[in-house]
Amino acid sequence: MDASTGENRLHADVLVIGGGIAGCFAAIKAREQGAEVILVDKGFAGKSGQTPYARGFMAFNPEWGHELDVWLNYINKTSEYVNNRYWTEITIKESYARYQDLVSWGVRFKEGDDGQPMRYPVPPGVTASLEIDDGSRGEYAQILRRQVQKSGVRILDRIMVAELLKQGGRIVGAIGFPLDSDGLYTFIAKATIICAGACGFKPAGYPPIVQLTCDGEAMAYRAGAEILGKEFVDTHSTRMDTPIGIPNMLGRNRDVPDDLRVLVGPARGKPEVNAEGTKLPDRPVDASHYGYTYLEREFEAHAGRTPIYTPTPSGNKQVVGGACLGMSLRKADGIWPANTDCGSSLPGLYAAGDALGNMQNGAVYALSGSALAGGAVTGTIAGVAAAREALQIGSLTVDEQEIIRARQAVHAPQERQGGFSPRWVTQLLQNTMMPYFISYIKRADRLQATLTIVEFMQEHLVPRLLARDPHELRLAHETKNMVLSAEMRLRSALFRTESRGNHYREDYPRRDDPDWLAWVKIREEQGKMALIKVPVPREWWPDLSTPCQQRYPFRFPGE
Repeated sequence: MDASTGENRLHADVLVIGGGIAGCFAAIKAREQGAEVILVDKGFAGKSGQTPYARGFMAFNPEWGHELDVWLNYINKTSEYVNNRYWTEITIKESYARYQDLVSWGVRFKEGDDGQPMRYPVPPGVTASLEIDDGSRGEYAQILRRQVQKSGVRILDRIMVAELLKQGGRIVGAIGFPLDSDGLYTFIAKATIICAGACGFKPAGYPPIVQLTCDGEAMAYRAGAEILGKEFVDTHSTRMDTPIGIPNMLGRNRDVPDDLRVLVGPARGKPEVNAEGTKLPDRPVDASHYGYTYLEREFEAHAGRTPIYTPTPSGNKQVVGGACLGMSLRKADGIWPANTDCGSSLPGLYAAGDALGNMQNGAVYALSGSALAGGAVTGTIAGVAAAREALQIGSLTVDEQEIIRARQAVHAPQERQGGFSPRWVTQLLQNTMMPYFISYIKRADRLQATLTIVEFMQEHLVPRLLARDPHELRLAHETKNMVLSAEMRLRSALFRTESRGNHYREDYPRRDDPDWLAWVKIREEQGKMALIKVPVPREWWPDLSTPCQQRYPFRFPGE
């Protein structure tokens, strides 16, 4: 450590930011290539992020009777033809190999009487998901951590990486700060992989995402990377009486009464009802769920038929949406993959897992178990590619002026004498983005009005965020990143002038093929946020010879 600056300067071939399943796979696979690897996590690698709370792992194996074309056709259709078929296919094809990796490291999956893994068809006859068998939920994530350590990767916990280092147009590392003390960590790396997870606005209803505050994509955007649009939303819900989901943290195999369990999606077999007693459409358990929007609760709210209830042994319990406020549909936002190696538009910068916006699922979450599988697959691809690139680079020296710039950006909230509390700005952001008629049921005038407020936050509040200690410094940077993400989300929702999947525009209630068979890409141009429409390759389009009304089962109000 430099005693005068409190700076710890570390060098590595590959720097991995984030310790979930994608980060662990990236670190292990990069190390297997012979690279020196550092993995840094804002929390505790193996416990932070969403990884410990997940259990389904998609696995494709022709020996189990799986047919690639059947899987792909189902996903393409359910995804409403805006999934990136390259990433859909590579995730499916490589999922079984990643399952074998997990088994070889000691992760247990539920097995049948024949000793073979139990396969859960989702939906029946199409795809299959395996289920991790944990004595207590999240145990397998600790196995991942131990495997990272066993491979020779250095893990640094409770350090928030806040800025990327850039030199000559290339990412050459990052800079961050410890959460428990003053000081600074400067990482000089020949290749950097962002695995910092998804985006959220610290909602009260879904424990895994309170620390996922858009850090990865925000620092990548500020460095010049392109970000995939954020118009597709996560529609998880929770219960009023158990909003933060504490019972779900007790473990899948513990005896938790149904009365206490928290909803994390449409309750199969337990239809929800509106205030008038009318049953809401339930998510089908078979392939017929094409056209299901996952916005059914929000439509009921918009029609004035709330509260929404779910039945429990002790009576109906009230359900509310917005449990994942700020999150997109899995893999629908994040750093844009500029190539098939998980590389970004910036040399030296890669991304994997939920930090990579590869649209493997399209406009709805079509493929159960693909979140974990996608993290493992893209983590592997990114780790191998980053290591190979790093090992071809000689010694690396970073300009001290770039380090000084990043250091000043990190410490800026601590150097102010006055300003705004990050807690207050975060609450203001939550109150602004939470209403169902902003983030879920969208219309241009409401989106534009909200964007005006968020722009004010960007221009007036964020530059004056105040921090008095390392904890508030973390909050200040998280708030800064969340406000940036909110602007991206609003601009993307305004930009896509149609309804598709779980992106619903009240003023554009129909799907618009072929004009919006496209993705939305975001980048900074002359200090402004620019949005670019990227057409889906024509060979991936659906058959347009029949009218849209016949090939798409409309499910939106006002269609």
